Amino acid sequence: LQASDLIITPATTFKEKPDPSGLVFGTVFTDNMLTIKWSLASGWEKPYIKPLENLSLHPASSSLHYAIELFEGMKAYRGVDGKIRLFRPSLNMDRMARSARRTTLPCFDQNELLECIRKLVEVEKEWVPYSTAASLYIRPTLIGTEPSLGVKKPTKALLYVILSPVGPYFASGSFNPISLWADPKYVRAWKGGTGDCKLGGNYGSSIYAQQEALELGCQQVLWLYGEDHQITEVGTMNLFLYWINEDGENELATPPLDGIILPGVTRQSILDLACNW
Repeated sequence: LQASDLIITPATTFKEKPDPSGLVFGTVFTDNMLTIKWSLASGWEKPYIKPLENLSLHPASSSLHYAIELFEGMKAYRGVDGKIRLFRPSLNMDRMARSARRTTLPCFDQNELLECIRKLVEVEKEWVPYSTAASLYIRPTLIGTEPSLGVKKPTKALLYVILSPVGPYFASGSFNPISLWADPKYVRAWKGGTGDCKLGGNYGSSIYAQQEALELGCQQVLWLYGEDHQITEVGTMNLFLYWINEDGENELATPPLDGIILPGVTRQSILDLACNW
């Protein structure tokens, strides 16, 4: 995978940019996308930036039947100086590479893919909201496209990236509290599983519990683990706990990276800041 091979044939017709104050998460998409095909026989093909379009997949594609796929979530922000910046994207590339190994999808050069993503954001720079309350969400995705019903490592895959201008994930806003629902009868992940990878299957299997939480008036699920009901993470985010201990000391704690929780970029950033405070 080489960014120097990137072929750019952008859209010639453009959609109207939405009002940043009225964005609903993940429902509006930009004019262009990045696609890169891979096969065991030929390796990575040339990357393309082209108009956003539907995918053409064989109905036996392994991603559709056996969830051989992964995704990432990152953002581009427009600063008060007008410059566009990605937030610690190398951490997303590291996590994406780990997810690829776990799902037997093809490895890739993280720096080269990141450069292709930067080029896509550059092409779509006017889609980065002029707002401190909104951003451009970047969704890299890697799926197995093996046209076979055999349960095996795929010999074909597709990596694509789509962009979506977004406001706060929750309708209540970015800095307002949300309610959590915890019930040990549901388990999101377990040791030896894939809870530390960003896979669609981890999210799809959690929707049943999430719907129950909504029906009970809560916005998210607080996932528990083990006979002692250890706190792990929330459905769409990691978790921190802050308190003053018996000795009057301030303490900040978060569950460890033991294979059960997703190693979040925001989580790591908070730890980096707190350790140097």
